[in-house]
Amino acid sequence: MQALWMVLAAFFFATMAVGIKVAASSFSLAELVFYRGLVSVIFMALVLRARGTKLATPVPLMHAWRAVIGVFSLASWFYAIAHLPLATAMTLNYMSGVWVAAFVIGGALLYGQSSRQGPLMATVLLSFAGVVMMLRPTLDQNQLFAGLVGLLSGMGAAMAYMQVTALGKVGEPEGRTVFYFALSTALAGVLGVLWVGFTPWDQVTWQAAAWLIPIGVLASLGQWAMTRAFSRGATLLVANLQYAGIVFAALYSLVLFDDRIPLLGWVGMALIVASGIAATVLRTRALPDTPAEQH
Repeated sequence: MQALWMVLAAFFFATMAVGIKVAASSFSLAELVFYRGLVSVIFMALVLRARGTKLATPVPLMHAWRAVIGVFSLASWFYAIAHLPLATAMTLNYMSGVWVAAFVIGGALLYGQSSRQGPLMATVLLSFAGVVMMLRPTLDQNQLFAGLVGLLSGMGAAMAYMQVTALGKVGEPEGRTVFYFALSTALAGVLGVLWVGFTPWDQVTWQAAAWLIPIGVLASLGQWAMTRAFSRGATLLVANLQYAGIVFAALYSLVLFDDRIPLLGWVGMALIVASGIAATVLRTRALPDTPAEQH
């Protein structure tokens, strides 16, 4: 029952992605990153204060590295959401589990243990075959670059995922990890806005403006629900339920944005999900204490 918190988290993240897609019609990428971070900072500061969690951290450098790779992943994902069908962008970002498997294989090759990684290597190859199938229908729409950026967002998420693991192992509270990531996101957004400037409000639609606060709140709620799921539910089940986010995104794509993804794209999407689940199962058998990724 506790694993269902991951389904709720997936719903929050998919709904946040809807907000990003709508708001991207009026705001620049830098502005979206800034507003997402600012609202999350305020939200998480209130949560930490209510819980009595101190903001001071004994591992600032670990948070700094998590911030660098996390902001890169987030900005890449936002760009993909703005330029790709929502379901496609969501699927590419959820390839983080496959990227972790690829990192495991890379480590095995480095230490001469590749013979044990055959099944895991197969899942990675199948997943990238799914990427080719999913992005091929978008080539005629000049969306290949956005697809590659989306693919990088998944790789960045995998690296952030591993850093969150390290922070958890040194005893850093999840709320504080979320807070510092939100803070770094807001700061990165400020730097970007100083470069490109703010969009004049007379050029902003009310639909886009209405999503600015929900984007940050939904991101924080998603992280919160995800953390609760992994702390109280069965790790393997929770890790696989995260792919419900792709289902929610696909429904949003069809209903809200009238996206038309060809059959080959749907097959590629299904192949990526199946490969991700298989990679999660194989990794969990070898590494049973696999924690959650945070967006």
